[in-house]
Amino acid sequence: MDEKSLEKINQAKNQFIDKITDNMHTYGVSTTVGRVLGIIYMNRKPMTLDELSEETGMSKTRMSQVVREMLDFNIAEKVFEKGVRKDLYNVERDYYQTFISLFTSNWSKVINKNKMFEKRLYRELKDIQDNDSLDPETEEMVNDLFKETKEWLEYYQWLDRLVEFFESGEIFDHVPKAPK
Repeated sequence: MDEKSLEKINQAKNQFIDKITDNMHTYGVSTTVGRVLGIIYMNRKPMTLDELSEETGMSKTRMSQVVREMLDFNIAEKVFEKGVRKDLYNVERDYYQTFISLFTSNWSKVINKNKMFEKRLYRELKDIQDNDSLDPETEEMVNDLFKETKEWLEYYQWLDRLVEFFESGEIFDHVPKAPK
């Protein structure tokens, strides 16, 4: 392949990486994670932390942090390749699955965090309610907060079902992927 064609191909790849970075930022993911996702994606094969560090100009320590974040988002995975002693990381090639993984991992974190909050708040309200000397105004306020807590819990139960709807792939029965 001639040098001019190779340069044009690399420019096109960089445009894809930039677009993936922008999309990830739109989804609430840092541009660094988006860039690394795009780099691995456009590389078309798993990469080591050293390779990612060289490609981005960032330290290996920073790349380790970014890859850990990507693993937490469920948009990257550690892979084994015979004969390679260093850890290799690859990304999901399916845009739809990447979208689902990003959103469901964030939603799941929020759901779990708020379930704990709801339990703690319920206990605190129950302690207040168990106090025999509540005046009617305070009792009404506690009951309003119990009602709000119940609505809060119902919302997070709905969100939990929504996560399952996405993760199960049922979403595609209702909103099909684009035909190939």
